[in-house]
Amino acid sequence: MTSAAAIHTQGLTKDYGNGRGCRSVTITVKEGEAFGFLGPNGAGKSTFVKMLVGLIRPTGGEGSIFSEGIGTLEAKRLIGYLPELYRYQEWLTGQEVVELHAKLCGIGKLEAKRRIPQLLEEVGIGLRGRDRVKHYSKGMQQRLGLACALVSDPKIVFLDEPSSALDPLGRNDVRQLLRGLKAQGKTLFLNSHLLEDVEVLCDRVALLNNGQVLHSGSVADVLQEKSRWHLRIGGMTPSSLTWLQEMTGLPLRTASLPLPAGSDQVWLEAELEDEEQVGWINMLIIEQGMTLYEVTKAKTRLEEWFVSAVSGLSHRGERL
Repeated sequence: MTSAAAIHTQGLTKDYGNGRGCRSVTITVKEGEAFGFLGPNGAGKSTFVKMLVGLIRPTGGEGSIFSEGIGTLEAKRLIGYLPELYRYQEWLTGQEVVELHAKLCGIGKLEAKRRIPQLLEEVGIGLRGRDRVKHYSKGMQQRLGLACALVSDPKIVFLDEPSSALDPLGRNDVRQLLRGLKAQGKTLFLNSHLLEDVEVLCDRVALLNNGQVLHSGSVADVLQEKSRWHLRIGGMTPSSLTWLQEMTGLPLRTASLPLPAGSDQVWLEAELEDEEQVGWINMLIIEQGMTLYEVTKAKTRLEEWFVSAVSGLSHRGERL
């Protein structure tokens, strides 16, 4: 296993005997990288994360965290983990919960006293750390979970749906916090259904379905897999659109985008392989006496890629 990797797995497998779990997952995550782990419900994402953090034992394959075998005490010392299903002692204050986690991590009293108030402020709890957990909303409990995950100043942070209970302002706060962690050189492993968060934060992604990796690559490459263009045209008729479709043999269609009031303009959407095709279409439009007002390249969103990648495939439904 390579020592340069924050995470490395080779054929990592968890077989529950009922078709669930995950099979032969091989990935490498570099130190300091933000990695997004995607997939529909029941794909096996949480099972994979639980193997990495040492909560369940694999039935096959191997894995390491900074060259330490997954599940070992040495590996666990390097990890911060926010589970999707978090539960904290409701009779304790938020600060007491984080202090308990600090003790479990072997952090000294002086270090904990210095670090915990700062951490509560960073995750957006602040003075409400003095309140008992039973008075916290789900969003506040999720912020508390982030503080617990970060209290040991881990080298790598596993986040299982870190923004699921937060409102838009809260999600933005968490994004900024995670950006800060990444700037500090922390490695982030993000398992999330909020694909906008993954698109903004992550360097690379892997897509899991039915326990197996379908695709992996950089977010930049994924977003460039499709090249969608929007053309704002004046004077286009249904017959001229049909002619253009037949002439080019390309997937051209009208798009519902804002237009000037009372104009005869339409938006045309085209999925193209390269800019030469864009130039060709522009030339044909102008030659036919139509007016070309605007041409823009539409960025493909990660959500579109996700839906396209899993469309038509079977899914196992909800996780174990």
